[in-house]
Amino acid sequence: MYNPQLPTDGSHASKGSAMSSGACNQQTERQGNERIRFLLKCFGLRTSLIRLKVIDALLSAAEGDRSLGVRGVHSHLLDLDIPLSFLSVREVLKRLCSEGVITLNPDKSYSLHPQAVAVLHGEQSGQQASLKA
Repeated sequence: MYNPQLPTDGSHASKGSAMSSGACNQQTERQGNERIRFLLKCFGLRTSLIRLKVIDALLSAAEGDRSLGVRGVHSHLLDLDIPLSFLSVREVLKRLCSEGVITLNPDKSYSLHPQAVAVLHGEQSGQQASLKA
């Protein structure tokens, strides 16, 4: 019996494995996003896609011992096919700085504030009280 949703070349297995690896990547991304969502909540900020992606870009750079400025973060997001304007990225970075989530380094690059790193690593027991003060 003919099913128009199935490929006719017999490639059922490869398509299924591609879908399962995609689901795995989505689950991993969700777990990473949950950490960032929690971080934003601890600092009293709402979650937005641009904040999630900007913080994720800074985390990725830190893991690779790189530093990113506004242009670096913007380029990283464009490489991920996230079409945000340079001005939007700059404004989000400025807001995250003013709220204490990230810091502007002397070389004009951005990094997570030590308190934010502590929250991400689960050391928020005494940190939440100091964040609210």
